[in-house]
Amino acid sequence: MLQDKDRIFTNLYGLHDPYLKGARARGDWDNTAAILARGRDALIQEMKDSGLRGRGGAGFPTGLKWSFMPKQSDRPCYLVVNADESEPGTCKDRDIIRHDPHKLVEGCLVAGFAMGACAAYIYIRGEFFNESVVLQRAIDEAYAAGLIGKNACGSGYDFDVFLHRGAGAYICGEETALIESLEGKKGMPRMKPPFPAGVGLYGCPSTVNNVESIAVAPTIFRRGASWFTSFGRPNNTGTKLFCISGHVNQPCNVEEELGIPLRELIDRYAGGVRGGWDNLLAVIPGGSSVPLIPKSICDDVLMDFDSLRNVRSGLGTAAVIVMDKSTDVIKAIARLSKFYMHESCGQCTPCREGTGWMWRVMTRMVEGRATPQEIDTLDQVTRQVEGHTICALGDAAAWPVQGLIRHFRPVMEERIAAYKARSTTRLAAE
Repeated sequence: MLQDKDRIFTNLYGLHDPYLKGARARGDWDNTAAILARGRDALIQEMKDSGLRGRGGAGFPTGLKWSFMPKQSDRPCYLVVNADESEPGTCKDRDIIRHDPHKLVEGCLVAGFAMGACAAYIYIRGEFFNESVVLQRAIDEAYAAGLIGKNACGSGYDFDVFLHRGAGAYICGEETALIESLEGKKGMPRMKPPFPAGVGLYGCPSTVNNVESIAVAPTIFRRGASWFTSFGRPNNTGTKLFCISGHVNQPCNVEEELGIPLRELIDRYAGGVRGGWDNLLAVIPGGSSVPLIPKSICDDVLMDFDSLRNVRSGLGTAAVIVMDKSTDVIKAIARLSKFYMHESCGQCTPCREGTGWMWRVMTRMVEGRATPQEIDTLDQVTRQVEGHTICALGDAAAWPVQGLIRHFRPVMEERIAAYKARSTTRLAAE
């Protein structure tokens, strides 16, 4: 169990002052100039040594991503922070922004310095109006105190932070679609290469990072990579914010170390599954875009990137959605299919056509108005969508359906048989 002294987000629940005075009392902005004085190369190496993997879902090594930025550039370089938290079940970045905004602002400075960026653009979800007000106030406080802007923290380094409100499109959580939207264009993913580190925002070298990835950076630099790697397991190090929702007694957000058993996470922090652990049907462990896992796997699985990948799911954003036995699991996945159909930008044919087709078939599967052979056809179509689109939305639409078929095919077949039996009885009566 993670001890309070090792928690990075010490105001996650908003019990204390979120603004500059309170943030400084909790250790933020403590001699930040000394961190910058270490130099770019030392900071990037420290981040690599920490083993931090991107907290936005993909889990790509953060230090390695920072190292892709050019050492010398004749164009300005930018840090872009993805605060477009749109993944169903996920509500961690929102709490960071409204309760601990200075961790993010300071993180922008130290991460931007490490990458040679002259400015950070924070792209925040349009619906997060109250959070944008809190964050803008924190940015204004940091400017007024000389912590960012000209000669940031007295380091001789100039760094600006800009806040940009999005318009509520899930696709803008994809890094290149986010950049397109920032530039004032329709949020549609770009082909890669070129990658943002070469040609990003306004055609300049850019790195896009999740809010949590940036907000933990100052603490890692203060307490050291060895402290961060003391939590979790090899290649899955550090602490992580988990969002636990659904059929639990106490839905919550909590910071814990990676690798905590899923059952312990739910029982200790969320008050257990409604009706007891034996009433558990399935869990979506990382936000709606990863495949669900049934109770038999939930009994023992660890909550980290590699453990969940080994059971053919994923940690994603660590948004744990719990479903008890009262859940119509087919209907739940059909609802997610509708979401991905609605949020597809329509640029790629497999996604544009496939997401709508999957939703229509899933709608019939909910009723049982299908044939057993169509389950195989549905699975085949998800394979034709997965991996065949510019961005990962196609994968996100395919994986929930694949997880359903993998673990709950008998339930689907039973639903189809029941519908057929009712139809036969009705016809006989007529």
